Amino acid sequence: MNSNATPQRLTDRKRAAIVEAAVDEFIAAGYDATSMDRIAARAGVSKRTVYNHFESKEALFAAILHRLWDASDAGDAPAYSADEPLRAQLLALLTRKLRLMNDEAFLSLARVAIAAGIHSPERARDMVARIGEREEDVTLWIRKAAADGRLAVADPVFAGQQLHGIVKGFAFWPQVTMGQPPLTKAEQKKVAETAADMFLARYEHVPTRKR
Repeated sequence: MNSNATPQRLTDRKRAAIVEAAVDEFIAAGYDATSMDRIAARAGVSKRTVYNHFESKEALFAAILHRLWDASDAGDAPAYSADEPLRAQLLALLTRKLRLMNDEAFLSLARVAIAAGIHSPERARDMVARIGEREEDVTLWIRKAAADGRLAVADPVFAGQQLHGIVKGFAFWPQVTMGQPPLTKAEQKKVAETAADMFLARYEHVPTRKR
């Protein structure tokens, strides 16, 4: 270990090692079977050190969930533009989301989170709420396009959920629940394009031409 490392850096490294070990343990054994002893052993630290950083397994798991949400924040989403074609804007939004859902680390953490949520309704509700927050960018885009008269959408939240459902049916749930491989770039492109086309076929407002 680097003798020049400051105490804070050593503390940060230990915390990072604990979180990494916890992720591996939760993935390998599931939430209920994972213990703080096993996490400490895998991280190469004492059990006391683990508890110095996290007061409980629940707190440690919450830290992992925060890491999952942080990973899902891939920078600012493309904002709605009144001057650009809707399809191009929608494809940019969906392509951004598909890149995230193609990340194996993200999928692994999602598997752990979903498995843990099954046994805890309260935890499951929190997960659903947080996922909803991360998907607000699409709803915001739909709301602005509707306000601009370019989408005929009465319920932007519902329409956004429909769009997410189409994408996740190919690029998230099969990988998380059935172990299917992440989509290739060509498959991601196909999912994004067909989802955008289906969505716009239903909701795009096409002004009637005057005779």
